[in-house]
Amino acid sequence: MKTIYDFTVKDRKGKDVSLKEYANEVLLIVNTATKCGFTPQYEELEKLYEKYHSQGFEILDFPCNQFGQQAPGTDESIHEFCKLNFGTEFPRFKKVKVNGEDADPLFKFLQGEKGFAGWDMEHPIAHILDKMLTEADPKYKEKADIKWNFTKFLINKKGMVVARFEPTEKTEHIEEKIKELL
Repeated sequence: MKTIYDFTVKDRKGKDVSLKEYANEVLLIVNTATKCGFTPQYEELEKLYEKYHSQGFEILDFPCNQFGQQAPGTDESIHEFCKLNFGTEFPRFKKVKVNGEDADPLFKFLQGEKGFAGWDMEHPIAHILDKMLTEADPKYKEKADIKWNFTKFLINKKGMVVARFEPTEKTEHIEEKIKELL
């Protein structure tokens, strides 16, 4: 059975990193952007990281410029922005594509494991995204591709994808699931 440990990714400086390095840890893999309405989630993610990192929790941050060109800049400038504005300490990797033919293999795998989880329609941005995506593709909800920045995949200590959270998901709900796996 394939797990995320079968993948190698590039850190922000271009060095290969085997995800086996994160064996026996609970992971939250996130595609991010620095100029998005969801960018303030970096602050919430950092709080989760600080709270649970010592218990075997890790966040893997993959900037992505595919949604509205909202992750401009170099890998280093994105890293500096996140450190300066949100004090993030979790690992940040090289900018990737998460959808399409040239999507990073890790993200193709993640989508294959957990499809679209649905919007939390109480979130103010959910209606905007739903309208925009429905206009582009009325059947978008049936597809597993990543819909926007800050989609999160929760990985258990065995490297298996156990949950997908869309960017409108409440952090408290994500935290509950993290605690269950730790």
